[in-house]
Parts: sequence; C-alpha cells; structure tokens
Amino acid sequence: MTPPVFAHGSLRLYLLALLDEQPRHGYELIQALSDRFGGTYSPSAGTIYPRLSKLEEEGLVSKSTDGRKTVYEITDAGRAELDSRRDELDGIENEVTDSVRRLADGVRAEVNDAMRSLRAELASAAREAKRASTKTSATAASTAGGAGASTSWGGDARAETSRAVHEADLVLSEFRQQLRTDLRTRASRGRVSPETVTLLRARLAQVRTDVLATLGDH
Repeated sequence: MTPPVFAHGSLRLYLLALLDEQPRHGYELIQALSDRFGGTYSPSAGTIYPRLSKLEEEGLVSKSTDGRKTVYEITDAGRAELDSRRDELDGIENEVTDSVRRLADGVRAEVNDAMRSLRAELASAAREAKRASTKTSATAASTAGGAGASTSWGGDARAETSRAVHEADLVLSEFRQQLRTDLRTRASRGRVSPETVTLLRARLAQVRTDVLATLGDH
C-alpha cells in the first residue's frame, strides 16, 4: 500500500494539532504521526524539522532545551491558527481513518486468499485419500479374496478423511472470523501496520507448508 501523503500545508497543520495536545520533541512528533497512521506513514527527520523551524519563525511554536533534547510547544498564535482551521483538521483526520481502514481491508483479503488456498489443498488431499483407499481395497480383495473386510477398511479410511477435512474447514473458518474481528478492532484504533500483512503472509505460508507435509505426496 502506498503511504498517505499530506496535501500542501496539511502536515504543518497536523504538527500544530499534535503540539496542542502536549509539548513534544522531534522524535516524539515522528512517532506520534506514525502511530496515527497505523505505521503506514512515518515522516523523516528531514520532513519534520524544517517545518518546525518554519513554524517557529512564524511565531506559532516555541522551543526549549530539555537536556540534550529540543522540545517544541505551541504558542497562543499557533492555537489561534489551529482554531481557525478546525474544519481542515477534521478532513485530515478522516483521511487518516480511511487509510488505516484500507490497510485492514488488504489484510483481510490476504487472510481470505490464504484460507481458500488451504481449503483447496485439503479438499484435494481428501480426494486423493479416497482414490487411494479404493485402490487399496480392490487390491486387497483380489489378493486375499476377502472383499468384505477390505471394503470395511476402505470405508473407515474415507470416513476418517471426510471428518478430518470437515474439522479443518471449521478451524479455518473460525480463525478467519476471529482475525477479521481483531483487525477491525485494531483498525478503529489506528494500530494496523504493513508489517502485519508481511507477518501474516509469511506465517500462513509456513502453516500451509506444514499442513501439506502431513498429507504426503499427491
């Protein structure tokens, strides 16, 4: 997903809003912006500090030194500008919310694709098991002349395979539903990041590999 980019003047306004909440130093402002965007946008120091210097020149923020850190604080003039542009700020907040929701939708799509892939593999394994048990039953019946016992074994194997596939399908459905609920909850708080998608894709790929390993060669 392409990180959201602030429109001209929007980042300047958003920095004032963050400083209106509390005084912050530069790194805290960068971290606050990253948190608000759920990790989808994290400005560089080269983006933040020149704007802070400009705001200071305009008398909208002031700075002081706290140890080795420079702390920025909004001034009365800065609050006055912020109050006069509240409508613009609301629009920016809506854009932030929309970007995080789009990210969550992308994660859910990844989950759905992975679940469909696993279901297809399980269904394929069930068909292969059914064919293998039928072939084994026929061979055993021909060799031993005991068709009754062999047919019973084949039926038991098919029933066991069918139950296993059904249970696996239930597990996948429960996992997908629970994760979708978790994602929606986190997205509403702006806590879903691109790293979530990367981690999810890698872990699901590994789960698929592990599951297929238990099924044997097709």
